[in-house]
Amino acid sequence: MAELLKGKPVADALLERCRAQTEKLKEKGITPTLAIVRCGEDPSDLSYEKGAMKRCEAAGVAVKNIVMPADVDSETFYKNIDDANHDPSIHGILMFRPVPKQLGKERARLAIAPEKDVDGCTNGSLAGVFTNTLTGFAPCTAQAVIEIFDYYGIDLKGKNVTLIGRSLVVGKPLAMLLMNRNATITVCHTRTVDVPAITRKADIVVCAAGEPEMAGASYFSEGQIVADVGINWNEEKGKLCGDVLFEEAEPIVDKITPVPGGVGSVTTAVLVSHVVEAALRQNG
Repeated sequence: MAELLKGKPVADALLERCRAQTEKLKEKGITPTLAIVRCGEDPSDLSYEKGAMKRCEAAGVAVKNIVMPADVDSETFYKNIDDANHDPSIHGILMFRPVPKQLGKERARLAIAPEKDVDGCTNGSLAGVFTNTLTGFAPCTAQAVIEIFDYYGIDLKGKNVTLIGRSLVVGKPLAMLLMNRNATITVCHTRTVDVPAITRKADIVVCAAGEPEMAGASYFSEGQIVADVGINWNEEKGKLCGDVLFEEAEPIVDKITPVPGGVGSVTTAVLVSHVVEAALRQNG
């Protein structure tokens, strides 16, 4: 039976560290503050927003909600972003994406000031990940995987890590974060031939394909560590599931993150830690 790499203790440790840092900032008259930018009332956005606000409150981080209708015009939307960029009391900005079509997907992604881009969506943040410098922040989900490895004492140096997925949200930035820890990286994607043959040879497998339970027993071998980034709804089973077919993988591998309760449960804690770090950088 594999060891479960649960996210809750990782998130709790991150938030405890954030609380200590927030208290020191407040002694200087600085309250770390996150602006959440949302257009419309998408249920998944509302759910994530609720969770993020709860985590922020637990760490002493303030939240400013910038809520606009789904049919908001570009002028209003980008003025709100610009105001948040130039407001010294706001240290981090989280923009729910995709934004409504009339706003322009790429323009919106690039509108946030990198130093306040706590979800790592801008080119400035991504450049910081690729150059291993303090420009912006890594995408929260990618960073959450690293936080789990760190918490459970998984040394990445020299390890062969295979990633399934090459998105800008997880796959590509996570590959760089792992490489910065001296891991050797293989990235598989939709054009990769015989993915299971590749993943079976890895020390660590990270599944971030967004395909429900696509990785079954044939993808894994004994002694491996598996991080399942996927969060999908299985209609047939009526429950959340990951990209890994847990029932087949868990008896084979050595350690695995569960879904739910794994990577996803650390993501909002990483967001909070990025807001606190942004406040520290902007007031250092």
